[in-house]
This record gives sequence, C-alpha cells and structure tokens, in this order.
Amino acid sequence: MEEPQLQGSLSWRLSSHPITLLCFLGFRISSLLVYLFGILFTENFVLIFIITILLLAADFYYLKNIAGRRLVGLRWWNEVDGQSGDSHWVFESSDPATKVINATDSRFFWMALYSQPLLWVGLAVIAIFRFEFIWLTLVVIALSLTVTNTLAFSRCDKFGHASSLAGGAFSGGNMATSVATGMIGRLFTRS
Repeated sequence: MEEPQLQGSLSWRLSSHPITLLCFLGFRISSLLVYLFGILFTENFVLIFIITILLLAADFYYLKNIAGRRLVGLRWWNEVDGQSGDSHWVFESSDPATKVINATDSRFFWMALYSQPLLWVGLAVIAIFRFEFIWLTLVVIALSLTVTNTLAFSRCDKFGHASSLAGGAFSGGNMATSVATGMIGRLFTRS
C-alpha cells in the first residue's frame, strides 16, 4: 500500500502549479546541463555559449515574471525615475489572506533559487582550475543573472513578511484599526 505524501515534501505531484514548477526547474537544470555538456564533450564554445545564454535569459524572465508570482506569491522589478534617473527596486507580495502558498511549491522554489548560484560558483572554480578562462565568462554572466534573482526574491520575501506583520499588528485590535484608519484617511485628504 502506498503511503500518502505530506505537503511540503519534494514531489512535483503535490504542487499547486505543476506545469509552472516543471518549467521553472527545467530552465534551471537545462542551463547547467548544457554548460556541463559543453565543457565535457565539445569544443564548440560559441554554440554552447549561445544556447546557455538563451536558457539563462529564459530562466531569468520566467522566474522573475511567472514562477515567483505563481509559486510563492512574490514579484519584483526595477523602476527608473524619469526626472532624476535614480533607480530603485519595487517588491510585491501577495496577500496571505487571499493566496495560500503551497508548501511543496515554496520548498522547490527556495531550494532551486539558492542552489543555482552555488552550483555556478562551483563551476567557476572548476573553470579556474582547468585554466579554461573563456568558459569563465559564461559562468560570470550566469552568476550575475542568478544572484540578481536570488537577492531580489530574498529581499522581496523579507519585505512581504514585514508588510504582513505590520498589517497584522494594525488589524489586531479595534483601537489599532481606528488609529490606522484615521492616519490613512488624513493622508489622503491632504492636498
């Protein structure tokens, strides 16, 4: 008799969004596999470089715009002020009251997010020890893309927890709710 699996275990069948999860993992794994195939079995650097860059770009886009939002309810982007030219990151997290995050999706997401840069660092060390510095350029590009997403989603997660904690504190009692409503009401009525 088959034992039922618990929510949060590493089985894609328990995912709320299995196609999103499989595409997310597919992009992450395929970029590493193509790079490893290139180092071990071929001398055609240009072909491997192009295919790996395309897979990394697809992974970056898919993670940032689709997988992060669907799997863990997080999104981030960068805005540039047209007047001053200053750049700042914007973080968005779904409301925990309206979107329940699947524990399996979350576990896959965070494990893949943090393990990918570590694997690329390991591949950088291998490229250095093998004196294949041309391959190191590809690893640096991969690291810049994966570390950017990792840092952004980590900050987004911290921001989401902070905003939900603040919201929970204000909605905890009637006095806190009336104070918050009054402050927000005054903020919007000023001209």
